[in-house]
Amino acid sequence: MLTATLLALSLAFTSTASGTAAASVDLTDPHKKDIAMQLVSSAENSSLDWKAQYGYIEDIEDDRGYTAGIIGFCSGTGDMLELVELYAERKPGNVLAKYLPALRKVNGTDSHKGLDPNFTKDWKTAAKDPAFQQAQNDERDRVYFNPAVRQAKQDGLRALGQFAYYDAMVMHGPGSDKLSFGGIRKSALAKAKTPAQGGSEVTYLNAFLDARKAAMKAEEAHEDTSRVDTAQRVFLKNGNLDLNPPLTWKVYGDSYTIKS
Repeated sequence: MLTATLLALSLAFTSTASGTAAASVDLTDPHKKDIAMQLVSSAENSSLDWKAQYGYIEDIEDDRGYTAGIIGFCSGTGDMLELVELYAERKPGNVLAKYLPALRKVNGTDSHKGLDPNFTKDWKTAAKDPAFQQAQNDERDRVYFNPAVRQAKQDGLRALGQFAYYDAMVMHGPGSDKLSFGGIRKSALAKAKTPAQGGSEVTYLNAFLDARKAAMKAEEAHEDTSRVDTAQRVFLKNGNLDLNPPLTWKVYGDSYTIKS
């Protein structure tokens, strides 16, 4: 009888421990990372099908030139240039390689000089190439996803906080000025301690989202703050710090759900 009781307790403990471990999976877990990609895509492309966005390209009039691909690589901010350089390195003579001189010249501006009229058409052609798709994945991870998750984990944040950092880095860039990710985090740190510093995770994330909203409102192209107000803030208010599905949110008035 004692043995049976001990076995039952052992099984209960194992079940509880495994449940806790599952709940605390971070954003690098493949399924959790896919959820993060869907959340970003809902805001960037009004679709949960992020893998359909490799060929996306347009000028959204935000003074960053062309915005394109799964994460919004921009011709005016350098990340598009680095992506096309990587693609050319891996596949010399590809359809976008001829635009490298123009991309170097327009970097830091909103100009299309040397890109029009065929760059958007050639981008869509390249997007069908698995090598270009992989290059987009790798640059997304190198420039945005990995640094964001690494910093969030150092700050003691779970999956929701890791996603909040990642989404901010995607929109604002990984720099240290006031309107970049580094400046947003600095503003949050002036208001609250991170969990790693002994602070409350909820309090800190609210401070971070407040700072993020202020940065968004400072730029006309980003003044709609619904990806914070009716998405990330909703998850935070629900106490879903592990970003576990089901998830329901709105961006720009459109509703989305991830069931599992």
